[in-house]
Amino acid sequence: MPYKPKLPCRFVGCHRLTNQGYCEEHRKTIHNRYNKYQRDPNCNKRYGYVWKQIRKEFLKLHPLCEICKRNGKLTLTQEVHHHVALDSGGTHDFSNLQALCKACHSKVSADSGQRWHNRHKVKFY
Repeated sequence: MPYKPKLPCRFVGCHRLTNQGYCEEHRKTIHNRYNKYQRDPNCNKRYGYVWKQIRKEFLKLHPLCEICKRNGKLTLTQEVHHHVALDSGGTHDFSNLQALCKACHSKVSADSGQRWHNRHKVKFY
């Protein structure tokens, strides 16, 4: 099957070609901007080294998206979702985690209202 053609980076003024929306340089810039202006400041504490180890172990045990698997599709897990958000008193216990693909994670997060709401006033410079 042929590959999709690369598109220009979405960062204003950048003409590098990429398959991921932003080129490598601007992906870091966008990520840092998001962390600084939109993400909860305490988030880095909750998602530090310990979380990365828990996530890694959970993904080994749950390689397939749980929602897709229930619907008869086999899709690799890309995200680990908390049933009860950490902000709402949830924990990193395996019983509170769910293995999801990106599409299912986005849908679950949007449906539960955990995503795309601003906790801070967003400023882009």
